[in-house]
Amino acid sequence: MIETATIDKEQLVEEVMSAIDEGDDDRLRDALADLHPADSANLVASIPEPDREHLWTCMPEETAGEVISHLDDVARDSLIGQMEPHEVASAVGTLEFDDLVDLVESIPEEYGDAIRESLDPEGRERLEATLAYPEDSAGRLMDVSAVAVRADVTLEVVLRYLRRRESLPDHTDGLMVVDRDGVYIGKLPISSLLINQPELSVAEVMVEEADRVPVDMPETEVAHLFDRRDLVSVAVIDHAGRLIGRITIDDVVDVITAEAQHQLMNMAGLNEEEDLFAPVLPSARRRALWLGINLGTAFLASWVIGLFEATLGQLVALAVLMPIVASMGGIAGSQTLTLVIRGLAMGRVSVANRLWLARKELAIAFLNGMLWALVVGVIAYFWFGDPGIGLVLSAAMVVNLLVAAFSGIAIPLVMDRVNIDPALAGAVVLTTVTDVVGFMSFLGLATLFLL
Repeated sequence: MIETATIDKEQLVEEVMSAIDEGDDDRLRDALADLHPADSANLVASIPEPDREHLWTCMPEETAGEVISHLDDVARDSLIGQMEPHEVASAVGTLEFDDLVDLVESIPEEYGDAIRESLDPEGRERLEATLAYPEDSAGRLMDVSAVAVRADVTLEVVLRYLRRRESLPDHTDGLMVVDRDGVYIGKLPISSLLINQPELSVAEVMVEEADRVPVDMPETEVAHLFDRRDLVSVAVIDHAGRLIGRITIDDVVDVITAEAQHQLMNMAGLNEEEDLFAPVLPSARRRALWLGINLGTAFLASWVIGLFEATLGQLVALAVLMPIVASMGGIAGSQTLTLVIRGLAMGRVSVANRLWLARKELAIAFLNGMLWALVVGVIAYFWFGDPGIGLVLSAAMVVNLLVAAFSGIAIPLVMDRVNIDPALAGAVVLTTVTDVVGFMSFLGLATLFLL
């Protein structure tokens, strides 16, 4: 038997794969029975695709829906492709509504239709209304299970109302306060409800200036609001100010995690849903595009080097030192690029502060350029015994670091302006610029002053 409570994830994967190889389904069922659905999803994603279907046959029926909701799109598609639409609909029937919305949007249409048909008329209407909101907006992120009370009732009445309920929605840190028309006017913290005298009215103890977000606010802005204000939940309102739902911290954590994965994977030209254990051919196709783009930029840099073939033939030392200039520029530029992309993602880079940011990064590049130009110039002089080579190398390094800093700011700003994700293509463009400028400046200066 696999003791999942006492072994780490690596051991669990090893034991599960061993059980699959041996066809020991009892061991697999014992392992999966004790796992949280999120951990089961992580386990499924850690198993090579040919073995996932076998593992899935041993998944407990009561947690299968939650496991499906925790899987990334690629791993989920590989599993539900082996299931009938009605089987998927039955498995996810117990999901929370916001998780169900996300799932319907991300799976093939026939499976989504089966889920719709499995809902009662009220549930179907709620689902369609939520899907009508813009993708990646607060409306898609919200849960409609907010508990609302009126401002003119007493705390005692609120407490009696809560006692009649079977339970409270998860992450309920407060009750939403609305007027007779359903317009959101504030929040009653649970702590205030419990510590104040029951004869007081809700209006006397509620927080009138409680945060609220419009239904069409981008989910990344919602995540930034939670981060800045340390929120647990926030009300979602329509254009008339009426309460229509709430967003809780667990959903925001998902947004933050997805955004971090998006930025990380796009820096390498990959999709954030890239499946680590997907088959070879689909993975190769997904990666081929950016390898081809990089190849094109490499040929451009090689063409620039070819322009100075005669110079390289006369001074072999240039070929030895040439990669240093391009490499230093690439590193310096990537530092600036990463900071600017992060600033854009967090909403901290604006028209008002771009010029100041550019001056700061150029000043940093100049200081670092002078420092390391001195170091490499001295090394080149003692290495080759030619002060001219050291001076040319130093000058080219300063030039390339300044260009790299400017490019690290300009490239993401321009891409963001034309609605291209700078995390996806910024690094490729930056590398091309720093390589071309580095080779051009070093070999060009060498041609002018050393020959």
